[in-house]
Amino acid sequence: MNILITGGTGFIGSALVKSLIDLDHAVTVLSRSPDTVAKIYGSRIHALGSLTQLKAEDRYQVIINLAGAPIVDARWSEARKQLIRASRIDLTEHLVACIARMDVKPELLISGSAIGYYGDQGDTVLTEQSTPYEDFSQQLCADWEAAAKQAEPFGVRVCLIRTGLVIGNGGGFLQRMLPTFRLGLGGRLGDGRQWMSWIHRQDWINIALTMMADATMRGAYNATAPNPVTNAEFTRILAQCLKRPALLPVPACALKIMLGEMSQLVLGSQRVVPERLLTQGFTFQYDDLAAALNEALSHQ
Repeated sequence: MNILITGGTGFIGSALVKSLIDLDHAVTVLSRSPDTVAKIYGSRIHALGSLTQLKAEDRYQVIINLAGAPIVDARWSEARKQLIRASRIDLTEHLVACIARMDVKPELLISGSAIGYYGDQGDTVLTEQSTPYEDFSQQLCADWEAAAKQAEPFGVRVCLIRTGLVIGNGGGFLQRMLPTFRLGLGGRLGDGRQWMSWIHRQDWINIALTMMADATMRGAYNATAPNPVTNAEFTRILAQCLKRPALLPVPACALKIMLGEMSQLVLGSQRVVPERLLTQGFTFQYDDLAAALNEALSHQ
């Protein structure tokens, strides 16, 4: 297949691109730094520096849209929130406009989203049918998904992938946690009762590959392992995998002072289950947190 990917140099995207290349797909990566793409992948892929380079005669069977400014790299000032929204929603709208101009439309658009779509909902078990609680993250994801759905009138099958906390080697939230935990200075965040819905990066890739292969799949899917854990449980298991203590909790008030509104990302609770994937028979390679963490840590 000819596949176009936005966000192909990110933590998920880079691993996905390598998997697609190994499966002999022809991959084009959209990046603001096409030279960086060339350094990472060499001649195995084609790089675009802008969506304006797409031509009406270009043909892609699949477009995978993962682009977006990092959501945790800076405090959420109004300017930062506008950048986060524009990097996702404006780009997706531009991408759909490009699809509209294509002589031959793609068969499938897989577009990024996140479990932030549901908002902070405590202990409530959340499926794809759950009613969201509105906050910044929820509105961001809802608008991002709405932009992607605009491709449907052109006959494009749209799959929305609501991603949880992704575990893998070389990046993501785990990479930020490791230095503290390796020193034995880790601990739960706040009271530790907030739910963390996680997924191993390889399972995320397998979900995307399944969406490419199964033409019956469309709409929103929770990309989370079937067994979410509380923050306290996650902390205990990570410390156990590292053979370190985890005795220094971070008070919620301190996190709110340090992070401001962004603290909702670590103190908010989303107990998400992948109901639609399980109903369709998807098998998770990593449904146990310790196994997922140990696999990622084995490459460190």
